[in-house]
Amino acid sequence: MQTTNLSDAVDEKKDAIARGIDAAASTLHARADSLPGGEKVTRAARGTAEAMEKAAGYVREQSVKDMLDDLQELVKRNPGAVLLTAVAVGFVLARAMSGARMPSPD
Repeated sequence: MQTTNLSDAVDEKKDAIARGIDAAASTLHARADSLPGGEKVTRAARGTAEAMEKAAGYVREQSVKDMLDDLQELVKRNPGAVLLTAVAVGFVLARAMSGARMPSPD
């Protein structure tokens, strides 16, 4: 089956994906104190970095099938929140890929 082949391919890349997430978390930890916005932003950056580290561990420990099962359960329990998150992520990705800039306040 094609889905099985995709799952197998992702399973083989899980460690590389987890390393990438860990690297991003390390960078965020290292730069947290230098971010503009004060202590609240620093705390938020550190919290985000810690969540990313947990996500990397999750990716390492779970199979693709287990992750998809978890996602399906999340969607069943919180369909509205998942939909809003998907829209927000889509918007951010579209903006990033288009290279469009946010308008500056005048």
